[in-house]
Amino acid sequence: MEINEMQDHDIQQLADAIRERRQELGLSASEVARRADVAKGTITRLELGQITSPRMDNLRSIADVLQIPLTNLLAESRVLRGSDLPTLQPYLRTKFKDMPEGAVREIEEHFRDVAARHGIDVTTGPAPGEDE
Repeated sequence: MEINEMQDHDIQQLADAIRERRQELGLSASEVARRADVAKGTITRLELGQITSPRMDNLRSIADVLQIPLTNLLAESRVLRGSDLPTLQPYLRTKFKDMPEGAVREIEEHFRDVAARHGIDVTTGPAPGEDE
């Protein structure tokens, strides 16, 4: 799977996110490439913003090496837009499978209250059943 061609700003965001996390971990580009089983040039070109349509399997491997969830990397670099992400309920049900349904409802209610105080519309997202 490939990501559609990205905008310049998004390419730079992804490049910065990869480079900054690699440096935080004290890893060389060569070491990330070796652990992710990708070419060193892939890491270098990603960090220089030269790859406008990165392969998802490469990003997944790189994110694993960098110890960050792939979705975080994609969201922080704006590859994923807010509309690409699940709403709170399916996220909670998936991430915290053992959380009681009452706790999910309590968190959702609190989130709706906070969002409403800040003028945020939380009614957009997948229709019931689309997130299953």
